[in-house]
Parts: sequence; structure tokens; C-alpha cells
Amino acid sequence: MGHVTNSDTPVTRPKRADARRNQEALLDAAAAAFVTSGVEAPVRDIAARAGVGTATIYRHFPTRADLIVAVYRHQVEALADAGPDLLAGSASPYAALVEWLDLFVDFVITKQGLASVLQSEDPCYDPLHTYFVDRLVPVCTRLLEAAADEIRPEVNSYELMRGIGGLCAGAGGDRRYDARRLVGFLVAGLRRTG
Repeated sequence: MGHVTNSDTPVTRPKRADARRNQEALLDAAAAAFVTSGVEAPVRDIAARAGVGTATIYRHFPTRADLIVAVYRHQVEALADAGPDLLAGSASPYAALVEWLDLFVDFVITKQGLASVLQSEDPCYDPLHTYFVDRLVPVCTRLLEAAADEIRPEVNSYELMRGIGGLCAGAGGDRRYDARRLVGFLVAGLRRTG
């Protein structure tokens, strides 16, 4: 909880390390539950996965919509942060791009569990697509630019991300459909030939 200064401007204190860990564990657990059980997964199941009590969930996220938005934002931020880390630690810029796109596939697959609410009429979800584009397209663009010597020059980050999203959505519940394999073909096709 924040306190008020003399100027009546609220000042928020950073969360304690254990509170941050609890919140991250909770968001990761909620994301996993959303993939397997949908966004209506029981709060007690999410709490059990996270190793916290249900009261902790409600303290951080008073409504299910608050939790859904937080899960989405948490995943976007993790993916955005991964780009520079991969560029710094991978064998090559192309390897960093491939690893990041694999993480992007994980994100898109997880997001499928959120698809119904993200496309609902509830206005609290409206800004999430813009947030996603604003945070992730620049990261993908940076990875593509870094790998420019190894990939085709006409690759556009937004189109690439949309294409991967389309491949991931194509399964429609068919277990015979392997989106990750198809994305692998797409990513391999980014490389320059000859």
C-alpha cells in the first residue's frame, strides 16, 4: 500500500521479494491452468499450483478479469525481456531469433486458453492487443535486424508474428496438428539460401 506525501501524490513502495515471487508463481500457475482448463479454472486449483492460499490470489487480483489481464501482461513482459537476453547469450543472432520464436509459440499456445475472453465484449481486455503489439513487435524487429546477414531481407516482424499466430491457431483442438513443427518449417524458410 502506498502513502501520501505532502503534495498528495501517492507513492507506491516496491513489493517485497517474497510477495513478487508469490505473484510470479501465481501468474505462472494461472497461465498453466488456463491452458489445461480454460480461464474458468477454479481459483483453488490455481492456488494449489502456485503453492499459495486462495486469499493470496484475491488479495492480488480481486476479480477473475484482473487475473486474466495480469497473466497476459506477465507473459508479454517475459517474452519482451527474453529477446535481449537471447541476443546476448546465443551462439548467433539467428539462433537467438529461433529461440525467441519458439518462446513466442509457447506464448501463443498459452494465449489460446485466453482467446474466448480476449475476444469478448468486456472492455477491460480491449487494450491488450495494442499492448502486445507495442511490446513484442519491436523485440521481434530487433532480433530480425540482428540476424539480417542470415535471413531473407523481406521478412517483416508483424507479418511473421501473425503468420506464427495463424499456424498455432490452426490446430482447433486437433491433436494430430503440430503447430510447433509447422512453425519450424516457417522459421527454417527465413534463412538465406545459397
